[in-house]
Amino acid sequence: MGFYVYKVPRNSIRFTVLLLLIAVWMFVKTGLVNENLATFSEGKPIYQAETSKKIMAFTCNVAWGNEFIPKMLEIFEEKGVKITFFIEGRWAEKNPDLLKLIHSKGHEIGNHGYSHAHHSKLSFEENVNEIKRAEEVIEKITGEKTTLFAPPYGEFAQQTIKAAEALNYRLIMWSIDTLDWKKPGVKYIVDKVIKNAGSGKIVLMHPTEETVTALPTIIQDLQQKGYKITTVGDLLSDNH
Repeated sequence: MGFYVYKVPRNSIRFTVLLLLIAVWMFVKTGLVNENLATFSEGKPIYQAETSKKIMAFTCNVAWGNEFIPKMLEIFEEKGVKITFFIEGRWAEKNPDLLKLIHSKGHEIGNHGYSHAHHSKLSFEENVNEIKRAEEVIEKITGEKTTLFAPPYGEFAQQTIKAAEALNYRLIMWSIDTLDWKKPGVKYIVDKVIKNAGSGKIVLMHPTEETVTALPTIIQDLQQKGYKITTVGDLLSDNH
């Protein structure tokens, strides 16, 4: 039985490779690949930092609770703690002096959208507009541009991720939710943070009476265990 070897002309191979390269380029250009890659890009949601150091970030979403903010600031100052306050743009417009006070204490200011919208239901353009509007209001009051975005309700979709990435924002979530807005009780809030504490964790809270009461105990416990409590920006930096 005879065997035949079919030699493929070099020109044909080159032509085929060229066609494949063009096809891949077109695939990327038309956005078919970008739809899936966005999740793995720098714009992907951040729930905690990958670190072995004993460091945690505290965040506070602000759209209400004005009466509890000054006391929170007092506690943080007494304990030598700086955190990240995610500010709603609409709230900032109504409370510029309170925002200036938070900023003057050295806390990091993040973006919480303008109108506390459900970002998972917004289009790309609407997501961009919500973030940009809040950014402009906050920058006008504090003189600083925000670079961290925490979506209200923790809701986001692919369009939210793309919008944050397009605006060079990091989309921040959390790994420990105090659920303080539900008024679960001081003990619940304390236990939730302390029992789930760990390197790189991000804690979510709001300005509530129970949070104010729980904070001294939480901070003292974590600091005694050797944890540094800091801002999200500091947590995500390479300076540890």
